[in-house]
Amino acid sequence: MEIFHGRPEDCRGREAREVRTYDLLDRLGVEYLRTDHAPATTMEVCKEIDRVLDVLICKNLFLCNRQQTRFYLLMMPGDKPFKTKDLSAQLGVARLSFGSEDFMEQFLGLHPGSVSVLGLMNDTDKQVRLVIDEEVLRDEYVGCHPCQNTSSIKLRTEDLLHKFLPAVGHEPTVVRL
Repeated sequence: MEIFHGRPEDCRGREAREVRTYDLLDRLGVEYLRTDHAPATTMEVCKEIDRVLDVLICKNLFLCNRQQTRFYLLMMPGDKPFKTKDLSAQLGVARLSFGSEDFMEQFLGLHPGSVSVLGLMNDTDKQVRLVIDEEVLRDEYVGCHPCQNTSSIKLRTEDLLHKFLPAVGHEPTVVRL
């Protein structure tokens, strides 16, 4: 895997959602490093990406309440176990489960395996609440997919919090898992 500064020189053959992500980051003046790779479908692949980019790729989980009326995007360290009970209590939600592919596509414009905080750029109706484990915010950089799991990027946590999220109209809820 190679590391590149910014977007690919030639975006032909890339998914439109990935190109739109680069367009937005560039418009916002967010600098990032990128690597391209085979689909990141396992944590083992993500660990190799972590090593190459020297960043922890976040685990991003698309969740909903039992009634499927409230939706959440959880960012947490990839190596940390997820316990729905802990998060449910902090959010005041009786029971959380994984959101369906249909809702993920409808609200975030993403498919399973490509879930990323950057997908919030597609949530123009603000249907998804961003939840971030406090541990993610301790690092200078955050790693995620640019809405496609065949590339990964490393950007400053400050840029995510103070450039990207305000631009897409989302404010994070910080939790301790």
